[in-house]
Amino acid sequence: MYYSIRHLTKFTYEQPVSESVMETRMRPRSDSNQRCLLFHLSVSPRCSVFSFRDHMGNHIHHFDIPGAHAQLVIVAEAVVEMQPTPNLPDALSATAWEDLDREVERSDFWEMLLPSEFATSTPRLRELAAELDVRRRDDPLSLLRKLNADIYAWFDYAPKSTRVDSPIDHALEARRGVCQDFAHVMITLVRSLRIPCRYVSGYLSSRTGDNNRSLDSATHAWVEACLPGLGWVGFDPTNNLIAGERHIRTAIGRDYFDVPPTKGVFSGHSASELSVAVRVSPSSTPPALDEDLPIPEEWAVLVEKAQEPLPAATNAAAQQQQQQ
Repeated sequence: MYYSIRHLTKFTYEQPVSESVMETRMRPRSDSNQRCLLFHLSVSPRCSVFSFRDHMGNHIHHFDIPGAHAQLVIVAEAVVEMQPTPNLPDALSATAWEDLDREVERSDFWEMLLPSEFATSTPRLRELAAELDVRRRDDPLSLLRKLNADIYAWFDYAPKSTRVDSPIDHALEARRGVCQDFAHVMITLVRSLRIPCRYVSGYLSSRTGDNNRSLDSATHAWVEACLPGLGWVGFDPTNNLIAGERHIRTAIGRDYFDVPPTKGVFSGHSASELSVAVRVSPSSTPPALDEDLPIPEEWAVLVEKAQEPLPAATNAAAQQQQQQ
């Protein structure tokens, strides 16, 4: 299966800002069962974009816009080829817990076993662990399948019910959250069992009749746990799914803190508003890689407006602000 992805991010500032420095993590990874065939990042106002890969193999693009601007538009385009994931067994062997412990001792999994910025245990989370009977029982795969379903049933999915920097207890107290909260809860519980677990940021392609709770118009998040004999296996507690060829991975890390799609700062004193739009289009045949992906009309207008120079009066006010 092939997917054409368009991800638009727009920052609008009440007052023009004098400089923006930004990192993005939007290029899909080429590993496991997926391959990124095409990626292009457009930034308005125009600027030079640079890239590097971090220690987890994530592609990071960064740029600096030094001139005054009232909005910033980022458009990421990608074409990804996805292969079917291998079928999982119904359960693992009776020695799976011992096999897991030996694998952890031989390998460097410490980053995915220790608490992290947004995946740290709390008294409320320990109460949930007791309620869901989160302990070493059965085998690791069977336990994680059950935990994936239990978190899905315990929480309501509610867009905008938490923020990207919300502590884990906010979702626990309300019993609702977004995919990021589902992932952080599951990561923390899984790590308490000494199973390496990591956060995955990306996209989920929805089909008619899938009844996914997560929004088609936004990025998605799920988790991967390292299991003996299977390697990293993806679990999507937001939708009670085993991650498969509809889950397109852009970045992996300890939690959301490591892999936000955009992260940056600007110079100036202004409130800002963030708008995000995502479109994932599946295809059974590869799209033409030598042609630009079509730009939806409403997005084309956003990009065009972002490239227009600021009015003279606005420029003068921004210059005065810089001098002050």
